[in-house]
Amino acid sequence: MLAALSWQAAPRSAAALGALFGIGWLTSGLWWLFISMHQFGHIPALPAALAVLLLAIFLSGYYAAALALWARLSTGMKPGWKIFSFACCWLLAELARATFFGGFPWIASGYAHTVGPIAAWAPWIGVYGICAIAAAIAASGVALTASRQWRHAAWPALLLGLGALLPQEFTSSSGRLQVSLLQPNVRQDEKFDRALMDANLDLLAQQIEAARGQLVVTPESVVPLPLDYLSPDYLQRIRQAAAQRPLLLGIFLGDETNGYVNSLVSFGSVAPYSYGKRHLLPFGEFIPPGFHWFARAMNIPLDDQARGQHQRAFAVAGQRLRPLICYEDLFGEDFVDSMTGHDAATVLINVSNLAWFGTLMVQDQHLQFSQMRALEFQRPFIRATNTGATAVIDHRGQVLVKAAPAMRTLLEAEVEGRKGSTPYARWLQAFGLWPLWLLIAAGLALTLARRRAS
Repeated sequence: MLAALSWQAAPRSAAALGALFGIGWLTSGLWWLFISMHQFGHIPALPAALAVLLLAIFLSGYYAAALALWARLSTGMKPGWKIFSFACCWLLAELARATFFGGFPWIASGYAHTVGPIAAWAPWIGVYGICAIAAAIAASGVALTASRQWRHAAWPALLLGLGALLPQEFTSSSGRLQVSLLQPNVRQDEKFDRALMDANLDLLAQQIEAARGQLVVTPESVVPLPLDYLSPDYLQRIRQAAAQRPLLLGIFLGDETNGYVNSLVSFGSVAPYSYGKRHLLPFGEFIPPGFHWFARAMNIPLDDQARGQHQRAFAVAGQRLRPLICYEDLFGEDFVDSMTGHDAATVLINVSNLAWFGTLMVQDQHLQFSQMRALEFQRPFIRATNTGATAVIDHRGQVLVKAAPAMRTLLEAEVEGRKGSTPYARWLQAFGLWPLWLLIAAGLALTLARRRAS
């Protein structure tokens, strides 16, 4: 639709269309931020809604700039070059949103293709490459509609056909692991309530004690306190529960002087291990300069955290597991070094607390991000969350089992680990996202040279 509206538009009009599209798309996809600010942060409804709108307006600037550039470069060009340059400009906008100012690639357009024929490209070019392919196919449809010439359908046929012909299996089984995934379903407004904390911690210990898997995984910050604040009796209870089956417990490490780190800590019959979250969420986990007033208005506990130290995978029952906390699973480039080499992870883990944002849309979105990482790296993904979506995803991105949202439950499941590396993992580990940036530069340079020659 965006390509159709701006197919013949001047740069200024194309920029306006890109901005309007981005505002509508991102506002509808990020509206759940209103819940965290209004319902739990106690910011009045109007300012909270305005904050979501301002974020969408800011992020839509990437698409406005990209569409303006495309309109300027492609004016007077043949449809084939318009299609090619549109894909390059769209990829530019998506990469810029994913990279600049810490990156916020939530609902990047490639995530719409975790199922369907374009998903076959995931282990080769990743989600951002899929963004470009989807843009080229959309622009081809516009060219076909505008000109009634069927040759413009060659792009979709080529891209979909090639994707279907490419080899797909790059990993093999490394064995199976029984996992117990906890979903405590503690409301966000109750999580830090001192009057309820002892009861919630007791229920958590009961869930851990009832687990039967070879590994027990709790959600992010399921213990809303630093480890040193727990009583010796409670710690002993947790250690006893983990004596027969290893446990990954979501808790905070650190102190007030050096900062607290959102962490996962191992208990039980495994080597001592801790993972600290490294890619922090603005406002919720670190406060950008000049915005302390906004974060303080939301009254978020532990709102200015320290970054964790890098850790590779850890071993349990013959598998190597790589934890990720909250939205770290959006940034495959951050942990791709755990996806290659002789000690590469065989299973990915995500632990999250989405109670801040309600149960509508955000849980399904986050689950979809994990599905894309599973496709890109051909690794199974297990997810333990506070209120949903607790699930097991196989290496093909298929959800094998999922707990019902907003229910206290213990999900017992089996996961098949995978060893080996996809082409995407190998080139991403070697070069980061630079090949995609270079592809954009080369594509736009070719388009400009073609325009000047015509």
